Amino acid sequence: MKQTYLILIKDLQQEFKTRYAINAILLFAIVTLSAVSFAIGTFTAGEQVLSALFWVILFFSSMSGLSHIFIREEETQTADTLKLVARPVHIFLGKFIFNLLLLIALEVVLVPLFIAVMNFQIAGFGVFTLTLFIGNFGLAGGGTMVAAIISKASAKGALFTVLSFPILLPVLISGISATKKAAEQGALSGAQNELQALLAYSVIIITASILLFDYVWNE
Repeated sequence: MKQTYLILIKDLQQEFKTRYAINAILLFAIVTLSAVSFAIGTFTAGEQVLSALFWVILFFSSMSGLSHIFIREEETQTADTLKLVARPVHIFLGKFIFNLLLLIALEVVLVPLFIAVMNFQIAGFGVFTLTLFIGNFGLAGGGTMVAAIISKASAKGALFTVLSFPILLPVLISGISATKKAAEQGALSGAQNELQALLAYSVIIITASILLFDYVWNE
């Protein structure tokens, strides 16, 4: 696990210097939220619409920054060096944890802004937080794997979103449904099925990514 820790620290230090990924996702989230707010205007949206809007903004905002972890290795020509000094599983876990922290940073800003701007009333904030917590693992796991796949492609930005969407669609569907239940009911039992589906898919996607990463990384 030492290699995982060192890779995570390396990525965090690089991000603190450039602030590329965090600036990209935060700016995208703020601009998108502002545009959605102006488009809706005085229209009163229900919990279903607001839940869907929140996860759509979260997804596309994260897509603007999650791929940078492997694209940066190719641009700085450090990918081959990384292959020599660390095992693939440690590389994946280091990048995965970095993306997980990036998502948390995004949500720390996005959640209060979305609640304030869109007047989103959440009856069960604990259920909502749990939904985000589990969903982060699915988004970070799938996003990290797809980032490794497209890192050597020419149209990286477009490919990343296009490939990530079908893989992460179950996370979005379960997240939207669980968020709606959290807003309407607030009870954990009301969103139990959605949370179980979200957890199961997140575990599956992370496990599959770890098993397949060795092949993807060394190709």
